[in-house]
Amino acid sequence: MYEDFTATDRWTKKQVHCIYDSLIVALSTRHADAVDVNFLVDGRVVTVALPHPAWPEYTRRTSKVITDRLAIDVAGHYLKRALDSGEGLGRDFYSLTIAETLQHVESLLQEAQLQPAR
Repeated sequence: MYEDFTATDRWTKKQVHCIYDSLIVALSTRHADAVDVNFLVDGRVVTVALPHPAWPEYTRRTSKVITDRLAIDVAGHYLKRALDSGEGLGRDFYSLTIAETLQHVESLLQEAQLQPAR
């Protein structure tokens, strides 16, 4: 759903192309308890860091798991909203809280229910 999308910066009206690049456990790269989801935004790497504690919290609340696919969509969902709202086209790094991550999971699941079957 959010592997390849476009967003329009609120202030500049510039449309940018975002493509999923990679998902990396941040402990190995920057010693953080997070999962980094990298996108190419018009060719520039932009990272959305999702806090790892969101995974067990989501499972505790729902008895379901956040899969890699869902994590990519959560990060893409957040990035699209951030760019569309003008939250920083020039930023290279975004970090979500547990609450923000879970909120985006719920938003994605609600959007998926509203989508017509293909």
